[in-house]
Amino acid sequence: MGARRGEDHHNYLSDALALLHGWTRDGWQLQRTLHLDECQHAALTERMKIVSDALQIRPEVRRFDGCTQIRLRSNGADLSADEVTLAARIEDLYGRITRP
Repeated sequence: MGARRGEDHHNYLSDALALLHGWTRDGWQLQRTLHLDECQHAALTERMKIVSDALQIRPEVRRFDGCTQIRLRSNGADLSADEVTLAARIEDLYGRITRP
């Protein structure tokens, strides 16, 4: 029965990730590159800090060639619902910041 729960959990996360356009999964991490100017980058990182603190996840965020690169890494052997939740929240924040 435990194996079945693990499989259901994995399917749930895979389904949730499929809805997050632009995010890629590489083993135990999620990555996303966003095209933001400096002001948008500052706004995103400020808002993202509030959400990531609440979820107790430390995203890696860096500026490179006019883009914001975000990496979410799991502390465990696989991604958890918290990393997927944070990715979804970041995606929502990104939409709010870039909306005209």
